[in-house]
Parts: sequence; C-alpha cells; structure tokens
Amino acid sequence: MSFLSRIMILKSKAHFSTDGNNRPSDSFSRSTFEGARKRKSNQAKSRVVLLVTSFIAVYCVIGGRLAQFAMTPPDTTSSILPPDRLMASRPDIVDRNGALLATDIRTVSLFAEPNKIIDPDEAVEELRTVLPDLDTKGTYKKLAAKTSHFAWLRRQLTPKQQSQILALGIPGIGFRPEKRRFYPGGSTAAHILGYVNIDNRGVAGMEKYIDDQGLADLAAAGMTNDQPLQPVKLSIDLRVQGIVRDAVVNAVKNFQAKGAGAAVIDIHTGEVLGMASAPDFDPNYPNEGATEGWLNRMTNGTFEMGSTFKTFTMAMALDSGKVTLRDAFDATNPIRIGGFIIHDFHGQHRVLTVPEIFQYSSNIGTAKIADLVGIDPHKEFLTRLGLLNKMDTELPEVKAPSQPRVWKKINSITISFGHGVSTTPLQTAVAASALVNGGKLIEPTFLPRTRDQADAIAKMVVKKSTSDDIRFLLEFNGTRGSGRNARVPGYNVGSKTGTADKVVNGRYSNTLNFNSFLAAFPIDNPQYMVMTFIDEPKSGERGGGTISAFTALPIARDIIARAAPILGVQPSFGKDNSALLASY
Repeated sequence: MSFLSRIMILKSKAHFSTDGNNRPSDSFSRSTFEGARKRKSNQAKSRVVLLVTSFIAVYCVIGGRLAQFAMTPPDTTSSILPPDRLMASRPDIVDRNGALLATDIRTVSLFAEPNKIIDPDEAVEELRTVLPDLDTKGTYKKLAAKTSHFAWLRRQLTPKQQSQILALGIPGIGFRPEKRRFYPGGSTAAHILGYVNIDNRGVAGMEKYIDDQGLADLAAAGMTNDQPLQPVKLSIDLRVQGIVRDAVVNAVKNFQAKGAGAAVIDIHTGEVLGMASAPDFDPNYPNEGATEGWLNRMTNGTFEMGSTFKTFTMAMALDSGKVTLRDAFDATNPIRIGGFIIHDFHGQHRVLTVPEIFQYSSNIGTAKIADLVGIDPHKEFLTRLGLLNKMDTELPEVKAPSQPRVWKKINSITISFGHGVSTTPLQTAVAASALVNGGKLIEPTFLPRTRDQADAIAKMVVKKSTSDDIRFLLEFNGTRGSGRNARVPGYNVGSKTGTADKVVNGRYSNTLNFNSFLAAFPIDNPQYMVMTFIDEPKSGERGGGTISAFTALPIARDIIARAAPILGVQPSFGKDNSALLASY
C-alpha cells in the first residue's frame, strides 16, 4: 500500500469516528457558526438604520430650505419682470363710437448679462454707435459688475435699433419682448386718458382708473396674459374732443395766457363728451410735459369762478321763494362792509330788476339778493349743488374745493358773485347743468351712461320752476347781456360770463384775471353745457381787453359752432324753423 493510500484511510476513519473524543470539537463548530450569523444580522440592521436616517436627514434639509424660501421676501435688487408680466395686455381704450384712443404694441427691450461680458469698455463703445444718448458711465458700471447676472440697458427699442444692435454681435447682450402703450391721437385726449409707466402700468387718468378696477391686482398676482382684452369704451366723442382741445390750445396761444380749459357735457346723462386742459402733454412721451402739462386744470385745479357764480346765487334765491323774476333791488350806490367796497364793473347806478342784475352782472344787486336769503341757506345750497365737496368721477386727478372755515356776512356776499370759494371748472359745469336740465344733479362720468341710468342716480336739487327761470335768465343774458357774442347762427345759446381778479400774495390783482364762461344750448330745450376758462390772458379778441367776453367766450363760441352739428343738434332759423333761403 502506498503512502498516499494510507493517509486517505486514516482521514476517513477520523471523519466517521463516533468516539467521545470528537464531541467537544462538534459543539465548538456550532457555536462558532451561530456567532457569525448573529454578527451578520446585526450588521444588516445597522446598515438599514443608517440608510433610513440618511434619507430622513436629506428630506429634512430639503424641507427646511423650502420653508426658508417661502418665508424669504422677493429679491428686489433686479428690475426684470417675469415674461408673462412683460407681455401682459392692457385693454384698448375707444371713444363712444369705437374710435381707437389707446392700444398696446409689441416692442423689445435691451438687457445684459454682465457676468458674460468680456470687455465692458468695448461693449459700451459699440452700443453708443446705435444709441448715442446712452449713459456711458452708468452703462459701464452695470456691465463691469461681474457678479451680476442681469441688468436693463434700454427699454422699448425700435425694430431698427434692435437690428443694428444684433449686427454688433456683442456677447452677453440680449432682448426681451415687451408691450408698449400707444396713443394714436397723441395729445388730443391726454388728460382724460392719462398715461402708463415703463412697465405698462397706469399712472394717471383713465389708465390708472382701469388698473384700480382690478387689473393691477391681477397683474401683481401673475394672473394676466398676452391675450387681447375687451376694449374699454369712454363717453367722449373723439371728434368733439379734437375740437375742444384745438380751441383751448389756440386760446392759450392767441391770448398769451398761462392756461385754458373747456368741457362739453350732456346735461341729461352727465357724460363728458370732450374735455381739454392746456398746456397738456403727449401720453406717448409723458415726461416731456412734466413741468406744466401734467396738471389737469379742469378737474385738478381750483379757481374762483367769478360772475358765473351769480347763476347759482340767482337759483338759490328763486328756489327759496324769497325772490322772483319780477323783483327789483337798488344798485345805485356801492356797498361798504368790513372795510371793503363792493361796486359794479358795468354800473347802471339805478334800481335793477332781477333779470337786469343778471344781464349787467351787478355785484351790488347780487350781494343784496344773497343777504336777503341768509348765510346758512347760502352755504347749504352750494353744498347741495356739490360745489363745496370733492367731485366724484372716474378720473383720479380731482381736487377738493376750498371755502372759508367760518362763513360770515362778508363771505356770503363775496361768494355770491364768485370770490371766496374755489372750485374746479368741471364741477362748476356739472352744477350749472342741474340748473337747466329740470333740477337734477348728475355726477359727471367718462364712461357711457344712458338717461335711465342717469335718472337712477340723479338728485333733485332745485324745483323745475327754478330751472325754467334760470334758462330764461341765461337766454336773456345770451341775447342782451355779456353773452350775446357767443350766439352761433342757428343755435340758441344761453350763457353767463365770469371775470375774477386773481389773488397774488394774498391780495387781488388789478391786472391778472381768471375768466370763465358757461353756455347751454339750445337754451329753449337744453341738451349740452359748455364750460370754458382762460387763466391770466394778456390780450383779448379783436383788442377787446382781457375780460371773459373777449377771452373765455370765443372759446365756447368756436366749440359750439363746430361741435353742434356733430352732436346732432338741429339748427333753428326763423320763428317757425323754416328755411330762410329763397331761389329765384
């Protein structure tokens, strides 16, 4: 037997031996195996716990960062707006006939990513070849800020400028689409429409009114888009508006005045069909009119309206029942009160009837009428007409009137002929409309309104008989008094002039006037009220002086002559309205 065979036999015997000497070795093997199995099980559990803990920690960190981002205020260091806000549409604005007044047009704006600009000096030099008015220092400072990722360089470029800048091939320069507000009529209805800022948000006029109705809140919440919106229709007639603005601008130029204004109102609905104030501005370039043009003198300027206030004094007296058209008052001598002397500009120095007081614009006669009615009823009546309260209308630019803190006799007397209370020209026209439309005070509106809608909000402020008497007085003055030069052939115009000395350094000036004019037509069946004013004219029509009859009156006459046919007012010739032309 070989050596290898012997070894195999010995190993076999040792393996299958059941001798008691082998039992301790078997027990040791089993315990070793159990120990290894437990160690592996514990290691597996530890790994699972570690993995779960790691996942929990990661998700806690993510949740904490999300909470931090939610509570952190938005970063306001960048001027860029989200794309949906840059392209958000504003509604078109149209006149009562659908003529376009304001719309959005697409444009682009230039921006830079300073961290990608290689050479700021070279970039600025190249950009100035296309944009010569570019702020060199400011632009270089923006482009040199390597930690910045965005900076506006120029908003609202023309297509030609965009093409030229693209041709420069400057790295880090780009364009973002935007919308720009465009006003086809330019300055025609500037103070009514207002204007928007660089981000297409309303700043003044009806543009701001539209935003205040909810458009701005929707934009802030990111709920606007670039889809067209329903147009906003205004009450104005673009044709009438053009006539009114033309007449006002010409008056400032021809009479060398500081300012002027006019409005045409439908007396039965309160709709403003046209309104202008000069100087004005072009809403396409609003900053160019920032010095004087932004002030809307028709609604945001208050003035002593002069003798046009005698219309309200007469209405007060007639409505109180203490005065009738048949009464007369002594206007022979001036009135001395409180150290002041009240006299007549066109003094007749005799007893005047009520129509004559209105015709000759007698301060003495008007003062005695106001004194007869009393101080408290006088104040109450002007308040009832809305002349002492802030006017309620859509335009944001509305100034509150001013009046004495305490009304004394001297205050009531001077206010009776237009000194001592300052109101806006538009609310003066609104109050005058109530005196000729049957006695209904209707707040003005720049949005379409039907007669039924107007009647629902109207307030009766005077009796119908009072309204009839005021129409008579306006017609009487329009044919025999200071308003006779405002009569347009074919149109029966009733009117009242007002010339007020301006207050300079606390004293009334003898050389500076604020002139106003009220005209209702056709006065036998009134439909429209025209209010005009001119501030500090240096000359008058045909060299007639600087009083209302030669400055404010011609503005109204021009407006009525041109606008009446457009408004559909039928001319009347002869007593039976028959044609006065004959053919041979």
